[in-house]
Amino acid sequence: MIGKISGRIEYRAADHVLIDVRGVGYVVYVSERTMATLPGQGEAAALYTDLLVREDLLQLFGFTTLVEKEWHRLLMSVQGIGAKASLAILGALGAEGVGRAISLGDATALKAAKGVGPKTAQRVVIELKDKAPGVMALGGTMAAALGEAPAEVIEEDVPVARAPKAVAKSGPSSATAQAEALSALGNLGYGPGEAAAAVAEAAGETPEAETPALIRAALKLLAPKG
Repeated sequence: MIGKISGRIEYRAADHVLIDVRGVGYVVYVSERTMATLPGQGEAAALYTDLLVREDLLQLFGFTTLVEKEWHRLLMSVQGIGAKASLAILGALGAEGVGRAISLGDATALKAAKGVGPKTAQRVVIELKDKAPGVMALGGTMAAALGEAPAEVIEEDVPVARAPKAVAKSGPSSATAQAEALSALGNLGYGPGEAAAAVAEAAGETPEAETPALIRAALKLLAPKG
């Protein structure tokens, strides 16, 4: 399994890039959102990858984070969602947006992705809603995980290009804050499903909230009505 590729971009196409790693070129398919974060031709880049193996085909798909890669793998497990549809969903919503939509049961948000119809979007929500809390919780451990090598790494000693500030999301209440809030609610006795939905809704309303504020907002949403 090829888990990560680091090298220099040889060329960029509409839906893929060719990354040169010590003289060997790897074609890596990416979403529109990921493509927007990648540097120009000849510059250094690194992507986490997932290898699709079929009888007559080998394809690499690239992601900027391990959480995004995990969502891709889960989306692909849903009937009717192939690699193209998965990248379309991630490109339209981003990893956090996918987690929020699935946690809230918002099939309409998933339909924003090109080629995803209402029935398929509903199937994604139904099949992955119970798995959303686990993926959201990964955000809390990603900082440590990023320092570890994946199962197999193909890389070159080049600096990793950073995503443009206009595109990258680095607010304190992104994946890490949501994971910490989710853990806190679990410690308070809330179920994974209801906690994930509350955290997702709170994060959507206040994207820049830090963990304590996110927890308070989620608790308000979970409080009995009336």
